[in-house]
Amino acid sequence: MVNRFILNEVSYFGPGARKVLPEVVARLGKKKALVVTDAGLVKFGVAGQVTEILDANNIPYEVFSDVKPNPTVTNVKNGIEAFKKADADFLIAIGGGSSIDTAKAIGIVVNNPEFSDIISLEGVAPTKNKSVPMIALPTTAGTAAETTINYVIIDEEKQKKMVCVDPNDIPAVAIIDAELMYSLPKSLTAATGMDALTHAIEGYITKGAWSMSDMFEIEAIRMISRHLPVAVENPTNAEARDGMAVAQYIAGMAFSNVGLGLVHGMAHPMGSLFDIPHGVANALLLPTVMEFNMPACLDKYPEIARAMGVNTDGMTREEASQAAVDAVRALAVKVGIPQHLTELGITEKDIPALAEQALADVCTPGNPREVTLDDIKALYAKVL
Repeated sequence: MVNRFILNEVSYFGPGARKVLPEVVARLGKKKALVVTDAGLVKFGVAGQVTEILDANNIPYEVFSDVKPNPTVTNVKNGIEAFKKADADFLIAIGGGSSIDTAKAIGIVVNNPEFSDIISLEGVAPTKNKSVPMIALPTTAGTAAETTINYVIIDEEKQKKMVCVDPNDIPAVAIIDAELMYSLPKSLTAATGMDALTHAIEGYITKGAWSMSDMFEIEAIRMISRHLPVAVENPTNAEARDGMAVAQYIAGMAFSNVGLGLVHGMAHPMGSLFDIPHGVANALLLPTVMEFNMPACLDKYPEIARAMGVNTDGMTREEASQAAVDAVRALAVKVGIPQHLTELGITEKDIPALAEQALADVCTPGNPREVTLDDIKALYAKVL
């Protein structure tokens, strides 16, 4: 079997890393940027921490901030028009997965105009050209969109999330600067952090996992378990913020190349049908889906338990595996994640529609245990 690993051309890490922007732009040889971000990051000055560096170094740019928390086909089309109108030749994405995913779709379509309908990008699209060069600066420690070959866009007409997988979309440069995350509120810190943990665990147990991806994912689990509670309780703790920023990137390096599983398959329709934040959906589902997957993961779950600080000495594989599930659930509760779908406005009558989309989701086939429509319905019912 041949395993593939795709990463950014260059990545920079550390508080204040955004200060390398001028040299990065000079190295790329580009003239004008379209800055893709969201209105909230503009309002609260987070985007300004980046654009002030562009201003100080006379780097021309225009801002596109029409990005929704769950970005849509319309957002992308508007962004493409903004890119052309600005006469830009590269992208700077500032934000969480929503901004970076929108920028990825913009960059792909600008250089591959045959996909201008956007919906034809779903799945593994046969694009021929690399995206417009992009510099991605994440402002959350969760999605790892800055280092993945995936992006998610909502098809408004069908009310479904399109998962797009394309090696041509990966940002050329990632700048992981924890200072951009200091103002993230507790609830969003928790949700995005649990999203990162879901990436790490699903990437560790997915069918495509192998020794290199395992190495990254188990370290990400260890780091998230250590740093997330501190980052939630003390948002300006530099060590915890930087630890989470690096951990979510490490998780993304691996899952981007090996795939995910049923948690993401079930979380995506919660976002498309009910606009539930992706990290919240993942965190709520993760322990229950882990229990479902346990029979197929008895070799790996004990390693997850140990990475989360559980002493498994004297435990059987089954006991250590249950300890991993319990540790994940305890962490979710500790950081304030809702534990029931009804808390999010989802009722029993919504389960069939959710389950249909989940079964068809591109992430579901990567699950380590085979799953049926009835299995998915039962899992949603279990967390109702």
